[in-house]
Amino acid sequence: TSVFLTFSPPPPPENKILVAQRPLLIVANKTATLVCNYTYNGTGKEFRASLHKGTDSAVEVCFISWNTTKISSNSNKEFNCQGIHDKDKVIFNLWNMSASQTDIYFCKIEAMYPPPYVYNEKSNGTVIHVKGKMGKTPIQTQEPQSAIPLWIMVTVTGVLAFYSMLITAVFINYWQKSKKNMYHQSDYMNMTPRHPPYQKNKGYPSYAPTRDYTAYRS
Repeated sequence: TSVFLTFSPPPPPENKILVAQRPLLIVANKTATLVCNYTYNGTGKEFRASLHKGTDSAVEVCFISWNTTKISSNSNKEFNCQGIHDKDKVIFNLWNMSASQTDIYFCKIEAMYPPPYVYNEKSNGTVIHVKGKMGKTPIQTQEPQSAIPLWIMVTVTGVLAFYSMLITAVFINYWQKSKKNMYHQSDYMNMTPRHPPYQKNKGYPSYAPTRDYTAYRS
């Protein structure tokens, strides 16, 4: 659905054509209606109005010409367009538009006869934005969904990770305890009796009784 706003140009000087267009037209159903309001105070009797596409107006989409008794219209082969003249405005109807036709469009109004020939200065134009993908719409294929829901896979992965960490911690604890027991066993003292240092050179054991030499003095 398009909302129509009226854009009227100011009164022109003598023998001038002024054109006013709405700045933006959004197309959602491939159909657009572009209104070109114009003012002219010259003496022309035969006119031509055309719609051009692109910033340089290189493509003429369609045109309409009229005089006091006859109206004719023609359209570019790449567009579906029809022009209608209604008093001080020209209406261009476009249908079956594609996203590739999104561009800026300009209205051109010409006073053809009698001389002098005049036409409007280039207006600000109307951006026609056609919604939709450019070119052919690709066929969307749904990827096969996994038979196992995602939350179940996440839960199982978390449980396995937890048990893996738990087993690793138990193993490390057991290894540390085993290593500690090995250190304790190697620290036992050797309880074998040893000779005192000063008895090394004695010819008799350290436990031999001491002789009493007083008996030999008498």
